[in-house]
Amino acid sequence: MQREISSVDAGWWIVSHEQKLWLPNGELPHGKAEKWGLAGSEGRIIGEWLGETVWLVCASRPENMASLRQLIDQDVGLFQLAGRGVQLAEFYRAHRWCGYCGHEMHPGKREFVCLCSHCNERYYPQIAPCIIVAIRRGDEILLANHVRHRNSIYTVLAGFVEVGETLEQTVAREVMEESNIKVKNVRYVTSQPWPFPHSLMMAFMAEYESGELKHDEKELLDAGWFRYDALPMLPPAGTVARRLIEDTVALCRAGAQ
Repeated sequence: MQREISSVDAGWWIVSHEQKLWLPNGELPHGKAEKWGLAGSEGRIIGEWLGETVWLVCASRPENMASLRQLIDQDVGLFQLAGRGVQLAEFYRAHRWCGYCGHEMHPGKREFVCLCSHCNERYYPQIAPCIIVAIRRGDEILLANHVRHRNSIYTVLAGFVEVGETLEQTVAREVMEESNIKVKNVRYVTSQPWPFPHSLMMAFMAEYESGELKHDEKELLDAGWFRYDALPMLPPAGTVARRLIEDTVALCRAGAQ
């Protein structure tokens, strides 16, 4: 429930607006509200971290508003809570008005929801399911440099689940669309909330079956098969992509012995 923050309220502070996060000194604010000039602001509790309250304040600050990506190498639990805050702030900002009748909405008191008092419609935060898959061929792994990456990082393939698809069907379709190859032995590994802007990444490993590699130039700048001991620049630690690559490298090493 949202309420006015008092000077003695304390914890971790997620101050977010337009998918940006307030990071004074490059870190999440921590401590009493008074220390950070947040007393009197409207805020809501969205979780707990290391035994302390995590607050969300849907507002902007004149300085030090930055991307959530700056926390990507922090503890996974803290990164996920910060991601929750950024996504919720954007959800509340995007749902001020009812999409059915156009009347003003108000946040729910007991759950993360926006309610319309006029037509009784309710809106929950939407999550976009995605797959991400590491593909192995002998002692090699398929890696690609995506158009959206602004550096030389190579990573595994990924894509959004479409209406009516199973996750396994999404893996097969995305791999074919982006690389022109077929895969087999698709198996689930893990998942990771990915708040860029509101995805849930479901990670898989698969093996090469057939096809000549030809990357989709609209999605990828480059793609290739890389031997496990001669890899390009990889995604940062803590990402599910990095875990998939490291797990695949371990399989390649085991097969090479």
